[in-house]
Amino acid sequence: MAKPVRVGLVGSQFIAHLHAEAFKMVPQAELFAVYSPTPGHAEQFAKKFGIPHARTDYQKFLEIDELDVVVIGIPNHLHCEFTVKAAAAGKHVICEKPLCLNLREADEMIAACKRANVKLMYAEEICFAPKYVRVKKLLDDGALGYPTLIKQLEKHDGPHAPHFWDVDRSGGGVGLDMGCHAIEFFRWMLDKQPIKSVYAHMDTLVHKDKTQGDDNALILVEFESGCVGLAEESWTKLGGMDDRVEVYGSKGVAFADLLRGSSIHTYSSVGYDYAVEKAGSTVGWSFTMFEECWNYGFPQEMAHFVDCIQNDKQPMETGEDGRATLEVLMAAYESAGTGRKVTLPFHTDARRPHDLWKRT
Repeated sequence: MAKPVRVGLVGSQFIAHLHAEAFKMVPQAELFAVYSPTPGHAEQFAKKFGIPHARTDYQKFLEIDELDVVVIGIPNHLHCEFTVKAAAAGKHVICEKPLCLNLREADEMIAACKRANVKLMYAEEICFAPKYVRVKKLLDDGALGYPTLIKQLEKHDGPHAPHFWDVDRSGGGVGLDMGCHAIEFFRWMLDKQPIKSVYAHMDTLVHKDKTQGDDNALILVEFESGCVGLAEESWTKLGGMDDRVEVYGSKGVAFADLLRGSSIHTYSSVGYDYAVEKAGSTVGWSFTMFEECWNYGFPQEMAHFVDCIQNDKQPMETGEDGRATLEVLMAAYESAGTGRKVTLPFHTDARRPHDLWKRT
């Protein structure tokens, strides 16, 4: 039997908790270390999850020889720097979405991991969510005929941490933060088929006091086959998280609701603390998930990446996939800024997607 893959978590907040829960469900993984620069955070996190090593210095964290892979779960503007350093230390990297802030950074991350002969895995869990995996099988098996329109929406009343509102740290608003799920979902459903063009509309309708980024986004992508993907993303939807897909084909249609088909419709006057629900307020009506981590596909995602490390396999979601998604999103912000359809491939040296939408 192969030895367990020893995992180091970079970050100790919202997404790191989901990562820790996920790896606890993967027999071939061992949570081995956690890093956070904030005094006390790494130690508290390590105690909660039974992790033997806690560090507040990233270089000392990377110097733990036994670590096989690090999981980047920190604000977007740090993804590139922390990935490049991890690769130089000989660690495989699992990087949360979006991959980074711009295409130059994406290329730097991919090149650094190739030089070090380590894997760069793009953590897009939506492609591992069991309900959505079943939708793809329906399409792959021919039950829906050939695809003509794929829709994905993700909506709630706003992100859980200040760095999402700050476009200097996040790179953009909801179009980047949640549109990245939709774009890679479309690419995955269509077996990574190239995208021909992108058209998008974005606006800041509710949260002008919090952000310069978009809090509503519609992104329309056209694939080479003629199939169209429509992403509807919002930080202004009250009443709990909404996460749904629709797939229309020549011989059928499939609707999948990730939350309302397997959740507890809940009303609370005070709110509650519950993993993904931290993405929006839980005061009032919301959809409380049971087995939330599993339903979102996090353990399946991490089990796949562990298998890729142990058996030297190509991951289903790579750094190149993260870059391809980012390229589409950069084109979407360009489209929203100019009011025109943008064709791909799209080349830009913009520092962040937001700069293509709100030119100064």
